[in-house]
Amino acid sequence: AGMFTTSATAAAPVHLCRRVLARHETVRSIVVNSGNANALTGSHGEDAAAAMAVATERVCGGPALVLSTGVIGVPLPVDRVVDGIAATAAELSREASVGVARAILTTDTCTKTHALEGRHQGRTFTVGGIAKGSGMIHPNMATMLAVMATDMPVPAPELRALLERVVDRSFHEISVDGDTSTNDAVVLLAPPARDCTRAALETLEEAVTEVARRLAGLIIEDGEGATRVLDLQVIGAAREPDARAVAKAVARSSLVKTALAGGDPNWGRILAAAGTAGVALDPRSLSLDIGPHRVFHRGQPTFADGDLLARVFEQDRVTVTLDLGTGAAISRVLTTDLTHRYVEINSEYTT
Repeated sequence: AGMFTTSATAAAPVHLCRRVLARHETVRSIVVNSGNANALTGSHGEDAAAAMAVATERVCGGPALVLSTGVIGVPLPVDRVVDGIAATAAELSREASVGVARAILTTDTCTKTHALEGRHQGRTFTVGGIAKGSGMIHPNMATMLAVMATDMPVPAPELRALLERVVDRSFHEISVDGDTSTNDAVVLLAPPARDCTRAALETLEEAVTEVARRLAGLIIEDGEGATRVLDLQVIGAAREPDARAVAKAVARSSLVKTALAGGDPNWGRILAAAGTAGVALDPRSLSLDIGPHRVFHRGQPTFADGDLLARVFEQDRVTVTLDLGTGAAISRVLTTDLTHRYVEINSEYTT
């Protein structure tokens, strides 16, 4: 099962993966290249993605999925990549996961992996995953790539539905810079099965969610130039989409993110950003907590000790809770600060 960017400028590998998954219930292999997104290069990009798939199927069996990450708008040196696929296939092993996690990185500063074992009806199963991503992180699946796998057999339709629920509670809850990549992809692999009990699916979903959330958290912690993480909880919304819209509006705010970078407890920026979400809000119903301190309640500021708030904003992880006061729906988003280093990385990306 796979979920991919909803960007209208999706890369050639994304189009290929969608076609493969529409035609086949199972895939045999995945190939990933980093350094070149193979995006917005016209027919050359489509041909290059197809050539990568064919080369992978030749050595690993098919069908194959293709994932790419890197610079947009530069033609992929497909001959070199195809040669590399043949050479790399000879090195495949059960011990190669660390090398794979390292090979797919771009501006990342560390690998991102997580695995765990679960049990169902006396049997042990495993879920593992790798991911890459540091900038251009505002997934909407649907640059961010994640591949997870389990040895628990699952029918393809159930696996797809499970992945959609998991992504909503993990990768859709993070944002580094508000930019959605042309190449965002999350893939979950499992052995095929004719059926699977509801209890087994629930057990597996819990495990996959834990792995996905850990990978998403590692992406945020490695955000380009990031020095702090904002853990924002939006509660008390009339509907879950309202809570999510408010959370993402705050996470996208450059003013909120720069205040976080400077350790400046300028909480008014959080409420101002919330007001741009396109959700009906009444300040007389809102409450805002910065760490353990309630700074705003039902239309009025309630906390004036700037020094205490500054200490909260100086921490590596800042927790903020915004209560909309209109219902019981909730949402959460993790985001990072916006620093000088982020600007340096992205102003020099192709040079």
